[in-house]
Amino acid sequence: MERVHGGSDPHFMTETAIAGVLRQHLIDPEICIRCNTCEDTCPLKAISHDSRNYVVDVSVCNACNACISPCPTGAIDNWRDVPADRTYSLAEQFSWDDLPAPRELAAPGQTGLPATVEEPVLAASSTPGAAPFAAPVAAVVALSATVPPWSAAHPYTNLHGPADATVATVVGNHKLTDGPRESDTHHIMLDFGAMPFPVLEGQSLGILPPGQDAGGRKHHARQYSIASPRNGERPGYNNVSLTVKRVTLDHGGVPVTGVCSNYLCDLKVGDKVNVIGPFGTTFLMPNHPGSNILMICTGTGSAPMRAMTEYRRRLRDKVAGGKLMLFFGARTQQELPYFGPLMKLPRDFIDINLAFSRTPDAPKRYVQDLLRERATDVAALLQDANTAVYVCGLKSMETGVVEALQAILSGTGVTWDAWLAVARREGRVHFETY
Repeated sequence: MERVHGGSDPHFMTETAIAGVLRQHLIDPEICIRCNTCEDTCPLKAISHDSRNYVVDVSVCNACNACISPCPTGAIDNWRDVPADRTYSLAEQFSWDDLPAPRELAAPGQTGLPATVEEPVLAASSTPGAAPFAAPVAAVVALSATVPPWSAAHPYTNLHGPADATVATVVGNHKLTDGPRESDTHHIMLDFGAMPFPVLEGQSLGILPPGQDAGGRKHHARQYSIASPRNGERPGYNNVSLTVKRVTLDHGGVPVTGVCSNYLCDLKVGDKVNVIGPFGTTFLMPNHPGSNILMICTGTGSAPMRAMTEYRRRLRDKVAGGKLMLFFGARTQQELPYFGPLMKLPRDFIDINLAFSRTPDAPKRYVQDLLRERATDVAALLQDANTAVYVCGLKSMETGVVEALQAILSGTGVTWDAWLAVARREGRVHFETY
């Protein structure tokens, strides 16, 4: 079988159909916000990254396009016709600050390139009369829907890019936690004044921290989920809030200084911040009456859940909403953002379940443990077609949460695979882990 460079994109061509030309998939480093969505969604693991760039391995990518729709900025949707023997290497891609000029194709007759390229050609099936096909994609189950719930509001995206970032003013910076410095989490309010920056619950924005990296390049944007509802942290004002944890240790416990998180946590009222975005078209809440929201999060993954919850709270007396159920995990109560405000919410408005994994003299409890304990109520929500499920937090939580949901569904007569297929198609299941 000849290798297809194409999948569903009509502009692809095979190496054998158009000799010597390959259409290479690239990521634009100038507008990429390093959110890791593409790497997470690529079923072939063709995408990788270092501290500088995200790149695509041309020897692995088969252009299945699974990564295109989830990308919040469109940085992933770039393609170049290149000589098959002079593709852009991973080393080249890792070195870029922006996409290079197109690589020149040799004149016809020099490398066997055709004088014109008219129609794309896909490889044919070995079965006579069968339709053209793309190379098979590895069987990796995608967890998150690539569409929002049907009743979600229309999002605006990419109003401001790195070249034309807008400026917001800090109007609030409050420490949310009482834990040690490595878990220092802040609630930061940014006001955009007269500059339009419309957002919805579940969207995110990018912050451009000042200064340069060790190589003398400007710092790239860091992505943060918006923690306030669509009508503002302060209702009726053009402002948003962020939930930011100060990074002082890497995932291996080695001391580091997070460039953007420390910058944000140290901001003072009146400071100016360069902002890009907004981003996100799928991790959006349902808006029809009677819709339920099942929220599962850890740490700063609570930001979009707070936004959804607050929007529902403000509409409580006006719109008959469905059930809200929250599973929220942190190491200790002192390190759980928004603990105080959460405790003040009426229990007939939201069903709150908190898991603490580092409470002294107490067993470790994680969100997946609480899901299993509340299996009957969770199962009822999962079987309701009006329920949307949102998972946000550290990547390490993903496996445990999925296994818990699988176990809960196993007693209902509905398999996990069947439920997931329907929920993804209807935009009712969304994972955002990092």
